[in-house]
Amino acid sequence: MDKLLRNKKVIFIFVAPALILFTLVLFIPIGTSFYYALCNYDKATRSYHFIGLGNFTKLAKDPTMRIALKNSLFFLFFSCISQLVMGLLLAALLTNITKGRNLFKNVIYLPCVLSSAALGLLWAFLFHAKVGINNLLLQIGIKGPGWLFETKGFITLPMWVIAFVALWQYVGQSMMLYMAQISGISKSLYEASYIDGASKTKAFRYITLPLVKPMIGTAMSLNAIGSLKFFDLIYAMLGDKTENLKMDVLATYLYRTGFSSKGGNHYGKASAIGVVLVVLCLLATWIINKLFKTENYEM
Repeated sequence: MDKLLRNKKVIFIFVAPALILFTLVLFIPIGTSFYYALCNYDKATRSYHFIGLGNFTKLAKDPTMRIALKNSLFFLFFSCISQLVMGLLLAALLTNITKGRNLFKNVIYLPCVLSSAALGLLWAFLFHAKVGINNLLLQIGIKGPGWLFETKGFITLPMWVIAFVALWQYVGQSMMLYMAQISGISKSLYEASYIDGASKTKAFRYITLPLVKPMIGTAMSLNAIGSLKFFDLIYAMLGDKTENLKMDVLATYLYRTGFSSKGGNHYGKASAIGVVLVVLCLLATWIINKLFKTENYEM
């Protein structure tokens, strides 16, 4: 069997089906999008005309694109930092308790498996200007803000609201990844540190964090890519109001440019936005991998 698996032809036969499928559903669509980004779509003839970097030049001068890029980058930094802190904190707390661990773990992870569209509608109701949270505040004489309608500030209030909702929904995923890594750390390391007089805080800092570092890189990469391409929760909570509220992100702007009934069918420009999104995802992943290089430890 070992001799068979060392045969390059056999390896290629085993790998070929997955490689072909991967090429069909990933590389070919990405390559096609890169080509369409260099073209202009003619609605009359339903054909593409090569225009070079014209679509990217338009995006560089587009104020909505700048807003979408700013919001996506805010979402990226907020998601990575908040999920790192909250995920690690929850993982450390749940790892050290015995009673009710599975209950708390399931409750925190549950939002991850629920539909973002359904959760978006639920939170949109809770943050409605006249019902939900504002209605409760009104009962005690406080006039609530327009959670999903405020347009003031460099980062608008709806962006902050959706960022916190996204944190609530997906922090369970980061928590589970960190818990899996922490559970693999030998308890003898902690016992030895306690014998030497280390507190739990120092044990977490000098034992847990270094050994969890490879998983931090993995979790942050997933968070970065997920936050950059985030669409369903934003669209469910705001609908077509993203442009008016200065709440566009790259994914919603791409959708409205290419497929929305309002000003859609600009497929070349939409493809250019998609290229920018892919480049940002690759760049964010590369930076995170550089910051959190995988190191081998004996556990």
